[in-house]
Amino acid sequence: MMKNLQDAKKKYEEVEIPKELNNIVKNSIKEAKRKQKKQSPIKQWGIGLVAAAALFTTSVNVSPALAQSLATVPLLGQFVQVVTFQAIKLDKGTYNADLKTPNVTGLENKELEQMLNEKYITENEALYEDFQNEIKELDEAGGGHLGVTSTYEVVTDTEDILSISRYEVNTVGSSSTTMRTDTIDKKNQILITLPSLFKDDAYIEVISTYLKDEMAKQMANDPDKIYWIDDQEEIGFEFETIRPDQTFSITADHKLTISFDKYEIAPGYMGVLTFEIPTEVISEYLISDYYIK
Repeated sequence: MMKNLQDAKKKYEEVEIPKELNNIVKNSIKEAKRKQKKQSPIKQWGIGLVAAAALFTTSVNVSPALAQSLATVPLLGQFVQVVTFQAIKLDKGTYNADLKTPNVTGLENKELEQMLNEKYITENEALYEDFQNEIKELDEAGGGHLGVTSTYEVVTDTEDILSISRYEVNTVGSSSTTMRTDTIDKKNQILITLPSLFKDDAYIEVISTYLKDEMAKQMANDPDKIYWIDDQEEIGFEFETIRPDQTFSITADHKLTISFDKYEIAPGYMGVLTFEIPTEVISEYLISDYYIK
């Protein structure tokens, strides 16, 4: 097992940090270095997060209808937990917003913890700013209906793994839903990426082939299920392959799941879709069986 863990960690270190996180990492390190001479490590982390939170609070504090709260959720494991750092509500007639920002606490790796928490704040800050801009455009055009919701769910919490999914729902006539998931190795204090689980990028084709076969089987057995795996002229789209960084999580029993946003591979009524990948399908492509068994 130790050799498998070392191989997994080596492969992880070779994987480039996703672009989404790269700027946050750089900014966090830069800020920490700037404050290092004046503050203790714990204070450095705390001030960085408070500053980001203050920026977000300022940007959304434009209406008395906005409410902010801090509410903890049940303890997730012995030390690591997730709380609702900020809840933003706006109810302005036909314009509605409900944004919840998660916050991870208890990680020994404070750089990783700060990186994640600042990313979550940044996501909701950008979402709310876009919402305000769209309201302005609608008002100039005579009004309309607009809604935005963001929430999160802890999909896995074990002694080893913590997976947090964030959902964004935008409503303009019909609604769209996007999901992003972070999976954390709690023992080794690292963020797990999908490429870091595999020896090379062969997993992309292997998983994609399995998914297309599974979708075809489901459609054959259930006429209410529709997947875009065949060329369909009305939508001009056919699912061919997952992205290298496709949304994923690891279940409590060490299985890999792959997820798709609403409308990504199927009609909207199918919602967000998640598939569990049988380990035997991908076992020979995995770096080790440390995470996926």
